Amino acid sequence: MGPPDEARREARFRELFSSSYADVVRFATRRVDPASAEDVAAEAFLVVWRRLDELPARPGQARAWLFGITRGCLLNARRGQGRQDAVAVRLGTDDPHRVVDLAGTEDAIRRVDLQRAWRQLSAAQQEVLGLAVLDDVTSAEAASILGTTSTAYRLRLVRARTALRRLLDNPPGATTAGATTAGVTTLSPARSWMEVNP
Repeated sequence: MGPPDEARREARFRELFSSSYADVVRFATRRVDPASAEDVAAEAFLVVWRRLDELPARPGQARAWLFGITRGCLLNARRGQGRQDAVAVRLGTDDPHRVVDLAGTEDAIRRVDLQRAWRQLSAAQQEVLGLAVLDDVTSAEAASILGTTSTAYRLRLVRARTALRRLLDNPPGATTAGATTAGVTTLSPARSWMEVNP
């Protein structure tokens, strides 16, 4: 590869790094402790440099490709702890030591309900929901990140949403599961968070 080609390749990488680094760090931060997220992003971009010729031309596909590489780096890092099929996703600031002011605000109650339910989901369920809601990728892009088909991803997403809805509708201490009032199912205030398109 001559110098002009190498210079173009380097310029392409610099542009990709500049436009995508923060996005990749956010993706990693939801899956590892924040102190490790930049290390994961750095490792991912080393892989990107080696595989730069595979970079998809379309922006959405390129973003999914980057997230797929980052996910692979996360899984490689966890192999020492036993191989996993999924990477658990943290929801916001899920700090058990943080005191939440419940002062009757519905928003605070929604967050507490959602965080409680989220922690009860499996890592695989968190991952498919995280891709749909937190990482804002399409079904095709999420399938690319996970290395599966769009149909398989959508099926996993439906199952994960069902599990989360069940947890939100039946909080611990509820007297009846799926209680109805005048034929209408009573929903948790946090449930509206789930109403997003696949």
